[in-house]
Amino acid sequence: MPKVKVEKKKKSQNGVVKQGILFNKDFGQHILKNPMVITSMLDKSGLRPTDVVLEIGPGTGNMTVKLLEQVKRVIACEIDTRLVAELQKRVQGTHLQSKLEIQVGDVLKSDLPFFNVCVANIPYQISSPLVFKLLLHRPFFRCAVLMFQQEFAQRLVAKPGDKLYCRLSVNTQLLARVDMLMKVGKNNFRPPPKVESSVVRIEPRNPPPPINYTEWDGLTRIAFNRKNKTLGSAFRQTAVLVALEKNFKVHCSLNNKGLPEDFNIKEKVEEILVKVEADQKRARTMDIDDFIRLLHAFNVEGIHFS
Repeated sequence: MPKVKVEKKKKSQNGVVKQGILFNKDFGQHILKNPMVITSMLDKSGLRPTDVVLEIGPGTGNMTVKLLEQVKRVIACEIDTRLVAELQKRVQGTHLQSKLEIQVGDVLKSDLPFFNVCVANIPYQISSPLVFKLLLHRPFFRCAVLMFQQEFAQRLVAKPGDKLYCRLSVNTQLLARVDMLMKVGKNNFRPPPKVESSVVRIEPRNPPPPINYTEWDGLTRIAFNRKNKTLGSAFRQTAVLVALEKNFKVHCSLNNKGLPEDFNIKEKVEEILVKVEADQKRARTMDIDDFIRLLHAFNVEGIHFS
């Protein structure tokens, strides 16, 4: 009889099968298994016994259980019903059960509850939208200690002139203080991800800067579309000028102002950029104060980005 070739299972798969769970890569499931990393993340969170903690993607509950031992309540958001069952089983019949609330579903499509601190090993594919969902959440939370893909974490903390400095960097740092806490290797997860990871602490600025965030986001979107080009070049693009002219007309209409007969949006934009000495600047070298001045200069002249 011909030999039947049996495919060997990888170690990471074996570990998963023993628990009866096959982790779903579509949900970015990489369970943090190193208790020392978990303990360090909790220590950096400055937890208090009275805290309500939000955990996103609790997995099998390695971090959840340690959180429950230290705080008043944990609200765990999980999209995978199989892992919800595992988590419930883990605390069932213990003194921790009453302190755990599980919200089942996609956290990006759900309203966030009240919480003091967020601690999570989040699915990496939702990193960017989740950061801004957290930062725009009210009332303010005290801090978030989150595990990210290493390059994403480096972008969050990048400064003007850094290779990785981008729209994500300036938008996040407008709304929060961001600090890199530690690097975490692939082998601390099961199954191991393909990339290295880092833990970041995010502390919202409270009160927030007196800036319309939608406007700010519109400005930085244009500036960083080609971050190595000058702003003069970025704002000369036809699509940008058409959008700004449309916004200007809406602004005039809402404020009962007539549109100047000789109005030329291209000339107006160039005039503003020259006035604040930004026409030859590049987004990759500009800091938050530079963008605040530029946004104010546009808004004063009735030009808006939303």
